[in-house]
Amino acid sequence: MKYSFISAEEAAASIHNGNTIGIGGFSSVGTPKAVPAALAVYAEKLHSEGKEFKVGLITGGATGSQVDSALVQAHAVAFRTPFQSNKEMRNAINAGEVQYYDVHLSQIGQDVRYGFLGDIDVAIVEASDITEEGDIVLSTSVGISPTLIQVAHKVIIELNEAHASKLTGMHDIYIPDAPPYRREIPIYRVNDRAGSISVRVNPEKVVGVVRTNERDRIAAFTPLNDTTSRIGQNVADFLLGEYQRGAIPREFLPLQSGVGNIANAVLGALGADKKLPAFSMYTEVIQNSVIDLMMQERIRFVAGSSLTLSDDRLDMLYDNIDVMKERVLLRPQEITNHPEMIRRLGIIAVNTALEADIFGNVNSTHVLGSKMMNGIGGSADFARNAYLSIFTTPSTAKDGLISSIVPHVSHVDSTEHDVRILVTEQGVADLRGKSPSQRARCIIENCAHPDYKELLWDYLKLSEGKGCHTPMSLRNALKMHIAFAETGDMRNTKFEM
Repeated sequence: MKYSFISAEEAAASIHNGNTIGIGGFSSVGTPKAVPAALAVYAEKLHSEGKEFKVGLITGGATGSQVDSALVQAHAVAFRTPFQSNKEMRNAINAGEVQYYDVHLSQIGQDVRYGFLGDIDVAIVEASDITEEGDIVLSTSVGISPTLIQVAHKVIIELNEAHASKLTGMHDIYIPDAPPYRREIPIYRVNDRAGSISVRVNPEKVVGVVRTNERDRIAAFTPLNDTTSRIGQNVADFLLGEYQRGAIPREFLPLQSGVGNIANAVLGALGADKKLPAFSMYTEVIQNSVIDLMMQERIRFVAGSSLTLSDDRLDMLYDNIDVMKERVLLRPQEITNHPEMIRRLGIIAVNTALEADIFGNVNSTHVLGSKMMNGIGGSADFARNAYLSIFTTPSTAKDGLISSIVPHVSHVDSTEHDVRILVTEQGVADLRGKSPSQRARCIIENCAHPDYKELLWDYLKLSEGKGCHTPMSLRNALKMHIAFAETGDMRNTKFEM
């Protein structure tokens, strides 16, 4: 099947004001690059002519500057979902310029298929190859690209020759049937294949193919510091203890890890501890530390939805591609984050919180309860269904002006019912089997920073003994947040009797 090659400008001109656009990719990799940039220029041209032009954006997750920065700076975005990590987009969302719908990443693909978000007018996806039959071999991520290709009225393909043929065979594309005909997902081990290596597309929907030759350009994470290293070691020590007492099977269990320095620290500490066996990963994002540990034979197999790798680690993957193709699978996020799979495989989930309260509720998304950071992502998909649900956070932020452990979180993303283990650089709070007052004592004692311990103990003493199950004071619950908003330092908190 031969599709027409067109320019990015021609592709952009096929998109109209009010369209809903589905953007392929996940975690800022495997996203289209040329067409969104051309669309931003096209939008600015129309605006200069006094014409309206805004579109809705539905993505698999974060897209990076090629999409979010370019389009929001052109004032071309009316609506955005489900996850972003871009400063310009974040500012536009918090200013009310862009309406934002935050949703669990396991749900966005099926929400699109079910029609909950309306029609997808145009899907723009990045391919590493196109088969003779016209099927699309995706590039460094999957996200919800297969669903977008399936439901969109029109499809624009960016063929990225930077990955030409290197990734063929590394994808496992499987989309569940719709209820009431849905069957179990036929994956019983991390390395089982359930689907195909490419995505079938109706050729009548293809607007054209735009040639590109550009890598994702993911920056390496900043070096670990003492805080992140201690958090990583605390997680590793806790899991080793669970393993040695038989609470984790002898062959260990697949691991899921979030993105960033703390996640890298956790993986590094687990990989370095030879008292733990080599393990597999069933996760969203495959980042640098995963490739390092695979080369050291500490990770046996990994399944995820994106290869979020800096250029040197992508080169390492490609230099060892024959081996890596047998040990790496890229799947739709609906499968990597599916509750059925997380529960069946017994995933150990490690995710990061912005803040946690003394009862175990976690805020992953909002600063001071109102300003959106990035979105909930997939953390709650894993937290609720994991064999062990672990959340990590430094005990303080802003050079100690903020305590990450508070009387009550300013926004709840994962409730106390889903958070089993809380870890800071100060220590580990095991919340399993504990009542609210027992959880509060455990978290204050083990996770709070010394600068805030007495303050939190004061809150608990004020709240207890009033004939209630959960020792919460409505009058004082958010006083630490109020103190920061008014004085810039949570240590200035004054609780009311």
